[in-house]
Amino acid sequence: MRFRYDNLHDIFYIRFDESPYEESDEVQEGVIFDYNKQGKIIAMEILGASQKLAPAFRSQLLRQKAIAVSG
Repeated sequence: MRFRYDNLHDIFYIRFDESPYEESDEVQEGVIFDYNKQGKIIAMEILGASQKLAPAFRSQLLRQKAIAVSG
């Protein structure tokens, strides 16, 4: 699993599985799931993350500089 937070664009991305991407679906405004061929969720992207994530979580990301890819 890997994740990153783009502070400039306020986007949080998490990748659960490295299987090939097949399609995506915006399940809620600004929340996008990516699926593989089997229909399993392999990634999630949150646009406007600072407005959607708990403040404590966002603070932690910023403290760690959330630059990187973890995992």
